[in-house]
Amino acid sequence: MGPTASGKSALALELALRLHGEIVSVDSAQVYRGMDIGTAKPDAATRVRVPHHLIDIVDPSEVYSAARFAQDAANAIAEVRARKHVPIVVGGTMLYFKALTEGLSQLPQASPSIRAALDARALRNGWPALHAELAAVDPQTAARLAPTDSQRIQRALEVYELTGRPLSELQGHRAAVEIGATLSFALVPENRAALHATIAQRFDAMLAAGLVEELAFLRSRYSLHRHLPSMRSVGYRQAWAYLEDEIDRNTLRAQGVAATRQLAKRQFTWLQSVSAMRVPPDLNQAIETIVAHVKRLRG
Repeated sequence: MGPTASGKSALALELALRLHGEIVSVDSAQVYRGMDIGTAKPDAATRVRVPHHLIDIVDPSEVYSAARFAQDAANAIAEVRARKHVPIVVGGTMLYFKALTEGLSQLPQASPSIRAALDARALRNGWPALHAELAAVDPQTAARLAPTDSQRIQRALEVYELTGRPLSELQGHRAAVEIGATLSFALVPENRAALHATIAQRFDAMLAAGLVEELAFLRSRYSLHRHLPSMRSVGYRQAWAYLEDEIDRNTLRAQGVAATRQLAKRQFTWLQSVSAMRVPPDLNQAIETIVAHVKRLRG
C-alpha cells in the first residue's frame, strides 16, 4: 500500500515477476471500464506479462462499493492461491484495504438525490457551512474531518438524513472476509517535495494523453452524471467541470494537481495508523526487502 504516484505499480509488477505472483488491484477508479488515462491503469502489455484482477469489472455508470470490493478481492485471492501463485494486493484506496482486512460498518447505501441536494447547498454556502451543520448533529465525526473534506462531510450528512442517527454511532464493525495469512508493506516516500513534483508531472502527462477527451467519450457512451463515484475520482471531477465550461484549462490543471496532492496527504495520514512494514523508496531495495520476508514466511 502507499500514496498515489509513489511507485506501487512498478514495485508490484517486479514482485509478481520474482514471486510467480498475480496482482489484485486496490483502486476504486481502476475498477471502471474506459477510465484508463486518469487512473494510470496498467496497459495491455503489462497485463499480458502479469495477470491483474479487479480492473475493468464495472461500467462507470455503476456504483461499486468497498463491501463489494472486499468480497471480490477475497475471491480473487483464493483463485490466485488455488493456482499456486502469490496474490499481490496493491493500491492506494485505503478504505478498500480496511474493508478487506477489518470489515466495514453496516451503513445505508448512497442516495443520489440527497447527495445532489447537499452538493447544491455546498455550492451556495460552502463546505465549511455544511461542516458546521454536521458538528451540530454528529460532533464526533465533525471533529475528525477538515471543513473542506467535501466527500466525507457529504457522506456523514447523508447517513444522518437517511437514518436519523449520527455516523459515529453506526460505525460498529462486522467481520472481515477470510483471506488467510498476509504480509503488509507500505511504500511511504520520505521526500514529499519530490512526490509533489511527480504528481504534477503525471497529471500533465494524463492531460497530454487525452484525459479530457477520454471523459468526453465516456459521457457519450454511458449515462453519467457528476455525482457518480466514478466521476468524483480525482482528475475526472476536474475534467467534468472543464467540459461544462465551469473552469478553463489552466484551472483544470491546477485543481487536478492540488486534488491529487490532497489525496496523497490523506493516504499518508491513513498509513500512519496501520500496522505495516515500511519499505525503502528505492525500487530494488524494496523488492529485496519484501522477497526476503516472503521467503521467511514460507519457511
